[in-house]
Order: sequence, then C-alpha cells, then structure tokens
Amino acid sequence: LEKVLWTEGHRTMNTIACPAKQIADIAGFSIPDDKKFLIVEEDKIGKDHPFSTEKLGTLLSIFRYSGFENALSMVSQIYATQGKGHSCGIYSFNDDHIDQLAQTAPVSRMMVRQPQSKANAGSFINGMPMTSSMGCGVWAGNVTNENISLKHYLNYTWVSRPITEDKPSDEELFGEFYNTETW
Repeated sequence: LEKVLWTEGHRTMNTIACPAKQIADIAGFSIPDDKKFLIVEEDKIGKDHPFSTEKLGTLLSIFRYSGFENALSMVSQIYATQGKGHSCGIYSFNDDHIDQLAQTAPVSRMMVRQPQSKANAGSFINGMPMTSSMGCGVWAGNVTNENISLKHYLNYTWVSRPITEDKPSDEELFGEFYNTETW
C-alpha cells in the first residue's frame, strides 16, 4: 500500500482523494464495495514513515498510545514532521485533555467531538467561518491562520487621520503583570 501511495516521498497523484476501493485495487488487494476508508496501524513517526504524514484521501493511520501524556508526545512528533498550523481533533469530554492538546498542538483550529474535515471548513453548529481554504499561520509560512473567506480577497485602504492621543500607562497596559519578575 505504501509503495502505491508514495513515490520518492511524495503522494502519487492517482491515489489522492480517491475512494478506498480504488486505492485497494491499485495496490492489488480487494475490499468490499461498501467500505469507505482504509485504516493502517502505524507505530513509527517521521519523514521516513509516510503513514504518519498527510494522506489526502480515504486512508486513516491509527497509533496506539499508553496514557494521555504519551499521546501528546506523539502528536508533537507528528506535527514536527508535517502539518503545523492546520488542524487537529479530539473526541473527549475531559476538559483537562482538551486544554492540554490545545496548548500542545501547533494548529490554527482544533475540533472537539466533531467530524474533522467538515468542522474545519466551518459549520452552522460550531461558529467557524465557512471556507474551502484554511490559513495555517506562521507555523506553515502563511500570513493568516483564519479560515479564508471573502474578506481575505477584498482590498482595503486604511485611511488614518491624527487623533487625540489615548496612551495607556504601563500599569493599565500590563495589568497584573506590571512590575512582575519573570525569572
């Protein structure tokens, strides 16, 4: 399967965004017509292990982990390989786990208990702006990490005129952090 999906480290064009049955046929094995996805168990992460990278299709890699800290470590390794800035998802009701993942994963959007690809693109039930193009922030060399929408394609001219200065004091600006030692 790996040999038909990747050539010299790059995804093969004839297997991107294809039905699982078509990929299986190209790879030389058969699956029932009603199967929608292929699932591969992977235990290694990195550029030399392409199942740990983006697949762009109907293939899902499953990684076993022991303990949530181990799972977070694996997520960090995966994003160190590829995908920084894009997205991640978690199916959990544990707010501590959700918060830990949000603080660990270098992503622009994190979906909680939602179907990843549809939720990333925006939905009436999650408040994300609807889009077909997602910015991935400076993690991925983009200028924005927002879901790209019409506002990003419009040219604006900012007209700035002098105003009365309204400069806050350092204490107002930094609040409780003002005069706090950092080391």
